[in-house]
Amino acid sequence: MEFHLAATPRSLQAKNSSKEKWKATVADAARQRAEETSEFVWLEEDASLAVTIFYFPIAPMEGDVDNIVKPILDAMIGQAYLDDRSIERVVSQKFEPGKGWSFGTPTSQLAAALDAVSESGEPQPVVYIRVDDDLSWRTNS
Repeated sequence: MEFHLAATPRSLQAKNSSKEKWKATVADAARQRAEETSEFVWLEEDASLAVTIFYFPIAPMEGDVDNIVKPILDAMIGQAYLDDRSIERVVSQKFEPGKGWSFGTPTSQLAAALDAVSESGEPQPVVYIRVDDDLSWRTNS
């Protein structure tokens, strides 16, 4: 499952009301995407999942990128997974303007997120979230 939001993420240190509103926004977006995605089946107790979070701010990010992770993971409980203990790997990265980044072959959802950054003609912050069960990075000894 992957989706994006045109919004500025709230950090772990944000005021509770702001953080709860952000979590509700993420949960709604995840719920909507799950309803649109017929192959979505990860609401299982023994799922092993990976989460990717890309943040595209419109200016250099003031806080630390790791502080946006926990509220996003918590928001997806009951939407993408039953418990965040299912998450084995989290990749989080910010892509600030003017840093010279690009994606060779983005998925359709990542391409939509990239388009949303400048969709209105004015730059807007975008958060891209992907939850998947591809644990090919794991090696067995």
